[in-house]
Amino acid sequence: EEEEEEETDELNVSSKMKINQHGTEMIKKEVEIKEEEAEIKIKEEETEQEVGKEPNSNLLDASSESPREKHISIQRTLADLEKLADLKEDGIISTVSQNTDPHVAGDKKPCPLCPEDQFKACYGHKLHRHLQNLHWKVSVEFEGYRMCICYLPCHPVKPNVAGDQISLKMGAHYHCIICSATITRRTDMVGHVKRHVNKGETESRYSSAQAPKSAPDILKEADTDIQVLPNYSTPQKTDSYFNPKMKLNRQLIVCALAVLAEERKPLECLDAFGATGIMGLQWAKHLGNSVKVTINDYNENSVTMIHENCHLNKMKVVTSSKGEDDCDETIEGEENFPTIEVTQMDANVIMYLRAFDFIHLDPFGSSVNYLDAAFRNVRNLGIVSVTSTDISSLYAKAQHVAQRHYGCNIVRTEYYKELAARVVVAAVARAAARCNKGIEVLLAVALEHFVLVEVRVLRGPSPADDTVKKIRYLIHCQWCEERVFKREGNMLEENPYRQLPCDCHSSMTGKTAVELGPLWSGSLFNTGFLRRMLFEAVQYGLDDIQPLLKTLICEAECTTHKQFSIHGPSSHSKQEECGVFIKTPDAAADYYIVHGKRKSNEMNQNGAKRQKPESNAEHPAFYYNIHRHSIKGMNMPKLNKFLHYLSEAGYRVSRTHFDPMGVRTDAPLVQFKSILVKYSTPTYIGGQSEGSVQDTQAGTEGDFTEEST
Repeated sequence: EEEEEEETDELNVSSKMKINQHGTEMIKKEVEIKEEEAEIKIKEEETEQEVGKEPNSNLLDASSESPREKHISIQRTLADLEKLADLKEDGIISTVSQNTDPHVAGDKKPCPLCPEDQFKACYGHKLHRHLQNLHWKVSVEFEGYRMCICYLPCHPVKPNVAGDQISLKMGAHYHCIICSATITRRTDMVGHVKRHVNKGETESRYSSAQAPKSAPDILKEADTDIQVLPNYSTPQKTDSYFNPKMKLNRQLIVCALAVLAEERKPLECLDAFGATGIMGLQWAKHLGNSVKVTINDYNENSVTMIHENCHLNKMKVVTSSKGEDDCDETIEGEENFPTIEVTQMDANVIMYLRAFDFIHLDPFGSSVNYLDAAFRNVRNLGIVSVTSTDISSLYAKAQHVAQRHYGCNIVRTEYYKELAARVVVAAVARAAARCNKGIEVLLAVALEHFVLVEVRVLRGPSPADDTVKKIRYLIHCQWCEERVFKREGNMLEENPYRQLPCDCHSSMTGKTAVELGPLWSGSLFNTGFLRRMLFEAVQYGLDDIQPLLKTLICEAECTTHKQFSIHGPSSHSKQEECGVFIKTPDAAADYYIVHGKRKSNEMNQNGAKRQKPESNAEHPAFYYNIHRHSIKGMNMPKLNKFLHYLSEAGYRVSRTHFDPMGVRTDAPLVQFKSILVKYSTPTYIGGQSEGSVQDTQAGTEGDFTEEST
């Protein structure tokens, strides 16, 4: 019995040991199976990521420099879009819905850009038609890629609240290839891509291989080479701006500076807003060592570009920052090239710190914020040039902005360009008077893109008082567009309408006129200065502005081109421009200046009384547009013939650069219209003689005013 008990105990122990060994083996096998499954899952995820990255590593994220995947809706060809259906069928792409039917046949393919609940799997020909008509036709193209419309749940729409339930719908949208933004409408997507292009954010910035930056464009203007950014026409706020349409503006300023350089040498001139440095480079290129050019800009990128353009044109560069001068390295053998000083500071600061003979202001928009600093330290008999590009306010398109910037009340008139020039001159005159300085306007040009005003500075309180007296208000009739400057004086008039030559107030009901201004009422041109500018333009080969300068000279003298003469009268005549006498000989090819001190002894003895020019008659203010005052049913005469008819009637007349169909004359509007009617022919009788037209003139003159109104 004892032996049997011992055998049973041994059997129980051995069975328990076997059971324990089998349990441990089973546990080990289960752990090994789980580890193998985890490794398989990790490998599958890695393979999926590699498959997704290989075809989609063409762009970079806008916020980082690491490569990112572009969305599957962005493809080059329709065939690439169809290949995505095969990848989706095999389960490689993970951006689709997981509710796939296991019984879908192998030859049926789902749409890669639509959820399966909206578009079920179909055969290849139906899928091709679906992708082509729904996704590919409404795509947005950009640099070889097509951004197709996407219906996947990656762009949530605002939730619709219906009672206690909130339904979240997914709408159609586009994925931006540049910044990965999702945009619903196609027109908005096109505008979004255009904004990226205007900012310079193209594939060069987002390419996977970090392609080198595109080389800057090199442009040439007036023998000066400059390099500009590829987006120079539509730059960012931090980029330099270069406008090729301002070529006439730059050439006019070069000629004005050349005239001033003949009066005094060396000449210190400042380009307060350098941008690319094209203005200062042209000064140094044409005038050489007779000028000391300083180019200033507050933007660091612009200063870097100015340095590069100076080296491109083989100029010495002196960098001045906070009073410290650092001379850049120059190439050997270039000691004779002119030196340009480049500064980086606010324009007001440099004009307050230093004195200049010539200052040019060309900010982006209005220049009223820099006029006080410009007149603070400008030297006597120096020139201040102001370019204003805020034409929307100056041309009366934004009247509230003109009231805010210039303190002027203006309306849209037929002479709106000259009105804009007189608004800018009035602002310049007030800024000069605050610094006890007066001005003499040398020229005022208003073209399509800018308003250019150049004035000579006269130091002293007496010239300042004379300047302020020329700032007056204008009375403008809104019915016939007759205009006249308001009389000087502080006394109130009972009926200011009496100052107008027209009788619209008596024949019309209500108020018929408005008061515009304050405006500059003096002359806008200096004939002697314009003649010397024309000579400098011929000398330096600036052919583009020579026709404009000839028109300005005729306009300043209020004469026609037939009476125009570049070299003046046959005998020697003296012209005085702010104390500097100019001789204009008949046969000489140029004009020379009798150099002297800035104020001679005789002029100092006479004090503030300065000798006036011999040609005391200023040009008439404003002009008339011949088309605005034409008679209905009548053929107008040719413009040159009409100018001849006005001059024969005893009036001063000339054309104007402000308006190609404008006539500057001192004739009243009534006489202007009567002469226009007299020499106009009826439309239905083209060959009627002037005698028969004069027979019908009596009946026409009586009511032509009402017809034109």
